[in-house]
Amino acid sequence: MTKPIVNGTSSVVLKVPSVQLLHEATHFYTEFANLQIKSEDSNSHVVLTSGQPFPETSANIEIVLDTSVKLKDSTYLREQKLNFDWRSLTSTIVFRTESIIEIYNKVKANGHLLDHQVYPSELAPIELYVIDPLGNVIGFTLVHHPLSSNPPLESSVSTRPSTTSQSTASSSTVNLSSYAQEILSTPKRNIAVMTSGGDAPGMNANVRAVVRAALFRGCKAFAVYEGYEGLVRGGPEYIREMDWQSVRGWLSEGGTNIGTARCLEFRERKGRLKGAKHLIEAGIDALIVCGGDGSLTGADLFRSEWPSLIKELLETGQITKEKFVKHQHLNICGTVGSIDNDMSSTDSTIGAYSSLARICQAIDYIDATANSHSRAFVVEVMGRHCGWLALMAGIATSADYILIPEKPASSKEWEDQMCEIVSKHRSRGKRKTIVIVAEGAIAADLTPITSKDVLKVLVDRLGLDTRITTLGHVQRGGTAVAFDRILATLQGVEAVKAVLESTPDTPSPMIGIIENKICRRPLVEAVKLTKQVAEAISQKDFKKAIGLRDSEFVEHLHNFMAINSADHNEPELPESKRLNIAVINVGAPAGGMNSAVYAMATYCMSRGHTPYAIHNGFSGLARHESVRSVDWLGIEGLGSKGGSELGTNRTTPQETDIGLIAYYFEKYQFDGLVIVGGFEAFESLNQLEKARKDYPAFRIPIVLIPATISNNVPGTEYSLGSDTCLNSLMDYCDIVKQSASSTRGRTFVVEVQGGNSGYIATQAQLACGAQASYVPEEGISLEQLDADITSLKTSFASAEGRSKNGKLILKSENASKVLSGQTIADIITEEAYGRFDAKTAVPGHVQQGSVPSPIDRTRATRLAVKAVQFIEEKDPLIHKFRDSLEFDSLNKEIAETASILGVKRSHLRFSSIRQVYDFETSLAKRMPKVIHWEETREVADALVGRTKLPKT
Repeated sequence: MTKPIVNGTSSVVLKVPSVQLLHEATHFYTEFANLQIKSEDSNSHVVLTSGQPFPETSANIEIVLDTSVKLKDSTYLREQKLNFDWRSLTSTIVFRTESIIEIYNKVKANGHLLDHQVYPSELAPIELYVIDPLGNVIGFTLVHHPLSSNPPLESSVSTRPSTTSQSTASSSTVNLSSYAQEILSTPKRNIAVMTSGGDAPGMNANVRAVVRAALFRGCKAFAVYEGYEGLVRGGPEYIREMDWQSVRGWLSEGGTNIGTARCLEFRERKGRLKGAKHLIEAGIDALIVCGGDGSLTGADLFRSEWPSLIKELLETGQITKEKFVKHQHLNICGTVGSIDNDMSSTDSTIGAYSSLARICQAIDYIDATANSHSRAFVVEVMGRHCGWLALMAGIATSADYILIPEKPASSKEWEDQMCEIVSKHRSRGKRKTIVIVAEGAIAADLTPITSKDVLKVLVDRLGLDTRITTLGHVQRGGTAVAFDRILATLQGVEAVKAVLESTPDTPSPMIGIIENKICRRPLVEAVKLTKQVAEAISQKDFKKAIGLRDSEFVEHLHNFMAINSADHNEPELPESKRLNIAVINVGAPAGGMNSAVYAMATYCMSRGHTPYAIHNGFSGLARHESVRSVDWLGIEGLGSKGGSELGTNRTTPQETDIGLIAYYFEKYQFDGLVIVGGFEAFESLNQLEKARKDYPAFRIPIVLIPATISNNVPGTEYSLGSDTCLNSLMDYCDIVKQSASSTRGRTFVVEVQGGNSGYIATQAQLACGAQASYVPEEGISLEQLDADITSLKTSFASAEGRSKNGKLILKSENASKVLSGQTIADIITEEAYGRFDAKTAVPGHVQQGSVPSPIDRTRATRLAVKAVQFIEEKDPLIHKFRDSLEFDSLNKEIAETASILGVKRSHLRFSSIRQVYDFETSLAKRMPKVIHWEETREVADALVGRTKLPKT
């Protein structure tokens, strides 16, 4: 039922120049607005009403014949439908309705498809705008009034409106998704986004996500150009309203397109007063800031002063009383963009891993030259108060020594330490030396340690041919890696959600990530902890400085020190506790496998264990007894190599000869086993655990480190190799998309690997901005394909040949047995009728990557060390049962000695193979039962404006 007009009026008079238009207008309002004729003179005057029982609450439309008036020209509105927001028109008449889908069906069924706008999307429509026969824009909304925050929920929504009015009643309906309900239940605001401080790769992705997430939720989006400087200067040049197309193509661009600048004026109250005035003039009531701790500190101070700022603006006559009342509160949210990764309360900041990727790539190149000439290289990286980049680069590239501000030694001690380690490495046959220096490196007396200082020590004391490489701003440049694009996007979406949910009493949030989960943290507390690190360093309290870093930082530092010592120092454990630990690769090769093997072996050496490598999987062990003890020099440089140097295959123990495998386990007296691999490795762990009752050789701690590009191993949300795969696929898609953009009218259908898992396709859609991704979990319906092709038609029509308009569609290889990538491309080309075309692109095994990404290298190290620690912890428990006739495989403690080491939400956890295999796995699909990334699909679709249809 259509309710009274929501903009405060109860009646409207419309004048028409002809009798024919009077009849057409009458039909329009009775048909679409469900108004009833209250009185009429069919040739000159008609009064329509909403039919409410009480006249004071009814909506009346009076249509009057007046031949002197001219009909409104709506040509511009119709032509610019895709570029102009009809909601901004002040003359728009808006009705409240509880049947917006029914009206939407009528609009499409009556040929008004090209003359309507729907917000926030067809997925969850809240507002519908059409043009009446007189050229007026007429709106229908679910909300009670224009600023309502709680529109009524319909019991069901037709997500694909019927094409005929007769079928409206029978059109398929589904309950509103949780994502759509969130959109309906949140208020509408005018949201601005700005970038501040140093630029970082991924900032553009963050801005894009904020803009489109705001528009998708029915809000207005603005960008503040040039950071706080733009806020102080104000005006349309610096504070610009953004539309959907404003951020097209930004995902693949480095830096920040809206600019950033330092602003001394904003540090003073006078400058912040100007900023407040300019925000109010633009109608903005929420601000999202992407920057470092300084930028976020300024944002929170701005919010805390807001009440006094607007009061002063009112008292000085710079704003009206009406604006003062309307803008009582400013909601602030921070997303952290910083290559240093120096913000507390989050594992990673936007741009940090992109910067780390530049560093690792440069050191990989330097490594070859250093090895060729037997040289030493001193590599200086950024990080004034934080050594994260130097530490992680040290782990990822197996550097000989690192110097970071959090852990300095005395002026003499660091020289002795470095020379001792480098000398031991050289004495064991290593030809090259890499020392990484953070720009903020200091000695214990706070004396700076420069690259030249390090070079002098290496030359004078060790006589090494040494060079310095200062990477400088190369670390900031270039496009963001896949992780940063996805992180920035998810944080941007969460930031919009946060400001919409914030109340005047809600502390300003900072959006971060813990392990694998996007989270909110109080901005003030995060900034306070971050600043305390620098204060602790300045006070020479280095123990406190490290303690204030996140636990993962401390863990990585301990790991680097352990694997760097390898077999060069006295082992930490007594001989009685030293074990024989084997490592094996099972399944398809994945980036990070070699890194895991290297870290496992070197950590074992530092502890006193003997590491063994089983080559060519279980079949290699059974057929060729391919077991080798690991030599330190033999694995030097292994961590930065792609593929699997040990060799790998998909054969499980039962498919080879499990009895013979048990024999070799017994022969070499293995006390523990680390399996690195995908679903076949998962299956192998299950088989070994079940065989324990018959083969005592398997009664040892066994741990699986998931490694597969498909990321389909149950018990974890992250597998080694998936990040390397995403980076390779992203680079491939960026190139293909560039080709499509150059052609101006082309779509590429890209075949994506992943088996029965749509993880890679979904994440790549998010990272590349693909129009759609088809995954095995959903399949491909003809209705959805038709909707996606319609979307392509609309997109190409609105682009009008502009740049950055290449389109991608991603298809998982197992998404459909019938619709191949080529078939989909052919259908798109056929349906385009010559207006555009579609081609296929198959990256194939390019997706497995070459050199593993820094994320896969460092996570492999962390997981491998954890795996060895797990074996050390569980060995005493199961050892006493090794030859026992009373071995109880159902005992919970014993069952937990065979586990998967995985990431679950915000935690790193060991999960028993029995629990995961028996209760959490879909064996037929080779997948976990719960798809942890399912919500990401809704975000990816929302940010490209895709209409998602329900599965029938």
